[in-house]
Amino acid sequence: MDTKKLRQKILDLAIRGKLVPQDPNDEPASVLLERIRAEKEQLIKEGKIKRSKKSAASDTSHYENVPFEVPEGWVWCTLGEIGTWQAGATPSRVQKDYYGGNIPWLKTGDLTDGYIYDIPEMITDKALEETSVKLNPAGSVLIAMYGATIGKIGILTYPATTNQACCACVDYKAVTQKYLFYFLLSHKNEFIRMGGGGAQPNISKEKIVETFIPIPPLSEQERIVNEIEKIFFLVGTIDADNYKLRRFLTLGKQEILNLAITGRLQLQDPSDEPAITLLKRINPNYIPADNRHYENIELIIPETWCWASVGDVFMHNTGKALNSSNHNGVMMDYITTSNLYWDRFDLSIVKQMPFTETEIEKCTVTKGDLLVCEGGNVGRSAIWNYDYDIKIQNHIHKLRGKDNICVRYFFYVFMLYKQKNYIGGKGVAIQGLSSRDLHNLPIPVPPLKEQYRIAEALDNLIAKMDKITAEL
Repeated sequence: MDTKKLRQKILDLAIRGKLVPQDPNDEPASVLLERIRAEKEQLIKEGKIKRSKKSAASDTSHYENVPFEVPEGWVWCTLGEIGTWQAGATPSRVQKDYYGGNIPWLKTGDLTDGYIYDIPEMITDKALEETSVKLNPAGSVLIAMYGATIGKIGILTYPATTNQACCACVDYKAVTQKYLFYFLLSHKNEFIRMGGGGAQPNISKEKIVETFIPIPPLSEQERIVNEIEKIFFLVGTIDADNYKLRRFLTLGKQEILNLAITGRLQLQDPSDEPAITLLKRINPNYIPADNRHYENIELIIPETWCWASVGDVFMHNTGKALNSSNHNGVMMDYITTSNLYWDRFDLSIVKQMPFTETEIEKCTVTKGDLLVCEGGNVGRSAIWNYDYDIKIQNHIHKLRGKDNICVRYFFYVFMLYKQKNYIGGKGVAIQGLSSRDLHNLPIPVPPLKEQYRIAEALDNLIAKMDKITAEL
C-alpha cells in the first residue's frame, strides 16, 4: 500500500468537501467572511491598519477559473484574504553579535510538515532590532519558498524568526490553524509546480497570497480536521507495521540465505556426488580445508561440502580501463558498475570505447557469466543472462565457471557475504575488491546437484518476499 498517495487522496477529498458530510445548520463561510471584512473595514477607518493594494471579492461568483466546485456553504478566497503573510531574513553573518542569542531563527530545513519543537540556531535582540528579520508568534503557519524544501510546512510551537526562504502566516481569520495547515499540505505539489523546475526553484510571497483556498464553515473545518487526523493516525499505524514487516522481510531474507549457504535449507542427499569430487575434477591438485569454518568467515558447512577459493571454481578477470594511453581498437559497447545492480542490469545508458583484438577476449561477457563490482558498492553481483555478448570496464570482475557449476548458487553466496560484511573492500579513497582478494576469497561449495536445489529454493522464496515488500 502506497500510504503517501493515500494521505494525498484524503487531503484532496477533504478540501473538496467530500471527506465529511455538510451540515445545513452550520453558519455559511460567506457570512463569516463578510463579518471579518466588516471588522477589517472598521479597523481601516480607525486608522489601525492600512488597506491592501488588492481588494478581495466576497464570494465565489467574483472569481474566475476556480480550481473546482465547492459545496454549498463554502466559498473561495485567497490565502492573502484569510491571513497576514510575512517572509523572514538572514542577519549578516559578518555581524558576530547577531548570532548566539536567545531568539530562535528557523531555516527551511527545520520544517517538519508538522509542529516545530526544535530550532537549533539562535539570533540576538540586536539582530531583531537592526535587520528586517521578523518575530513570528507561536501558532504561525510556515511554508518554505525556495530550493529543495519548497512547499514544506510547519506550525510554530513558540515565537521564532525565519530566514528569507520561509513565509509565515502570523494572523489568520476565517480558517482554523489546522485547516490552513492541511490545505497547504494538500497543495504542496502545486507549490512545487509553481516554483518551476530549475536548480533553485522558488515561489514568492506574492504567489502564495494569490493562491485560492476553499473555505468551509468553521464547524465543518473542525470536523474535517478531526477526520483527517483520525485517518492519518490509522495510516501511520500502517506505516509502522509496514516498516516492521519490511525489516522482518530484510532480516528474514538474510536468515534464509544463511540457512541455504550453510546447508540447512535443503536436506543433503547421500546419493549426490560429493563436492570434493567436483572440485578435484576441476583441479586435480585441490586440497580441502577444515569444514568447520574458514578464517574470518564463520559459516559451518556440512561434511559433504568443501571450502574452496573463488579461484578454484572460477576463471576471472576485470575489464579495460579507458585512459589516454589505450585509445586503439574498434568501438564497442561496454558496461560499468553504474549498469550493474543486485541481480539485474540497467542498460538504458550503454557507452562505447575501443577494444583491440587481444582485449576483446579478456573483456567479453557471455551469457551465464557472474559479474561482481570491484569498486563502488563492492561485491554487488548479477548474472549476465542476455543472448548477446558485451564488454566490461576494469571495475567489474567477470567470473566464468571452470566446470558445469550452478552459477546462480554462487551469486547467492556473494549476496550473503555482502550482507554479513564479509566483502567490504580495501583502500581509502575508493574501496575495492582486488583480483587477488577475489581469487583467494573462500566460498562454501556443495555437491553440484545440491547447488541447483539451493538456487531454485532461494529463487522461489526470495521472489515471494520481494513481491510482498513491493506491495507494502
